[in-house]
Amino acid sequence: MPDFTGQTLIVTGAGSGIGAATARRLSSDNANVVLAGRTRDKLESVASELPEDRTLVVQADVSEQEDAERLVSETLSRFGELHGLVCNAGIAAMGRMGVLDRDDWDKVIKINVTGTYLTIRAAWDALQQTGGSVVATSSVSGLGGDWGGFAYNASKGGVSNMVRALALEAGTTGVRVNAVAPSMTDTDMAPDSAELVGKFQERIPLGRAATTAEVGDVIAFLLGPDARFVNGVVLPVDGGLSASNGQPPIG
Repeated sequence: MPDFTGQTLIVTGAGSGIGAATARRLSSDNANVVLAGRTRDKLESVASELPEDRTLVVQADVSEQEDAERLVSETLSRFGELHGLVCNAGIAAMGRMGVLDRDDWDKVIKINVTGTYLTIRAAWDALQQTGGSVVATSSVSGLGGDWGGFAYNASKGGVSNMVRALALEAGTTGVRVNAVAPSMTDTDMAPDSAELVGKFQERIPLGRAATTAEVGDVIAFLLGPDARFVNGVVLPVDGGLSASNGQPPIG
């Protein structure tokens, strides 16, 4: 297990789901954890589980430049340095072409892609000073297409390729940039229909959704010293889903 003693790590979208699980995991590994998100009550609820002296809550909408910059400045004011950034804030917008409206398209691109860009941009100088690490939350939907999911696919594909390009750009500075690409995970974004969940599970060799903690554990690995030569990777956390060629089970 990595030991993040003395290191400060920001987690966006930390009020629930993968972000909350990641914050808990990093705190258990002795990090100073900055919880960022749009809903203070959710952030405070997660923070109440963590050591007060190593936890900071910053209410921020990272798709807004001023909020992203304020997030980093408040982090540096409290802890002095920044060693890692988890860009996890994201939403889903599903619907076929001609059905999904422009407002939903704009929202998913603004939060998932622009929010990731603005947060990394705000943290870039501070991360170069410490040789820090960025982990973004992409998705298997950023590695291939979904029926009725072109907007979400576009946003997560953007995150995946942003990570790859920034890894090239940042390599000589000592900053590493990677992403996780979860399949269906037990969060509020998972399907409500038991029938649809069953269809997803049929495609996943391990036969179930990921837990948020399982994704958070991989994020912790990518941030930590054991991944010190891992850079520009979009790592599927998908129970073997991406091992398939897409054809249904036979026999």
